[in-house]
Amino acid sequence: MIALTTRRFLQTAGLLIAGLVLSACGKSEPPATTATTAAPAASAAEPAPAPAKVYVVGTDAAYAPFESQNEKAEIVGFDIDVVKAVAAKAGIEVKFVNTPWEGIFNTLQQGDRDFLVSAITITDERKQSMDFTDPYFDAHQLIAVKQNSKVAKFDDLKKLKVGVQTGTTGDEVVTKLQGKNSTNIKRFESTPLALKELEAGGVDAVVADNGVVINYVTNNPAAKFKSVTDKAFQPEQYGIAVKKGNTELLGKLNKALADIKADGTYDQIYTKYFGAKPDSAAAPASAASK
Repeated sequence: MIALTTRRFLQTAGLLIAGLVLSACGKSEPPATTATTAAPAASAAEPAPAPAKVYVVGTDAAYAPFESQNEKAEIVGFDIDVVKAVAAKAGIEVKFVNTPWEGIFNTLQQGDRDFLVSAITITDERKQSMDFTDPYFDAHQLIAVKQNSKVAKFDDLKKLKVGVQTGTTGDEVVTKLQGKNSTNIKRFESTPLALKELEAGGVDAVVADNGVVINYVTNNPAAKFKSVTDKAFQPEQYGIAVKKGNTELLGKLNKALADIKADGTYDQIYTKYFGAKPDSAAAPASAASK
């Protein structure tokens, strides 16, 4: 009785073991769906989308109130606020890089800057080598002199020592007045440096854009300057400069510029820096202060 039970036990145990072996062998073959379910893992390993492009904006940050550096070395000013508002409307990211005026256009041509904003006057000559957005600021030349100066009009500067910023339209108009070989034209890297020289008595007058001259005279009362205008000065307009032929970027900037003018953002920025809304929105330039 006991032997029979033991045999049956062994038989039963043998069958169970055999079943387990067969079962284990069956699991060694992966199910047919394994290859299919593994596919999503491959897609998860694909590279992430490239980050959004950051547009590098060149600006000569020595031209307050349009662009300058504050005590934290941050680039601030009217032009900067305008471009930030434009970038927000266009859905693009921008990074401002302080770029000396004398080489600023080369950085655009070489591709080191995507576009430029630096109180750049739209001129026919410049339009041959770069493209401009619609104008965003109306300007004209202004003469800065000491309060006791007898200068009353532009022609009075013909034989005087005049300070200008190199390569600006102020430089151009004074050169036309005195002649390209005149030794009385004193050229500086920035307009504030020229105005400092006027304060020191090294020049008799400075010719520069109205916004810059007015800002300096207002914020430096100890210098005892006054500004003189002349109907001979031609109206000028500023534009954002992009590389010649970059129509895609130009279109984005123009649309966004129109949008901030339409929704009142531009007027708010203008009032912040100049105390009142502009008389009228800048219209397209017909010809050719920086």
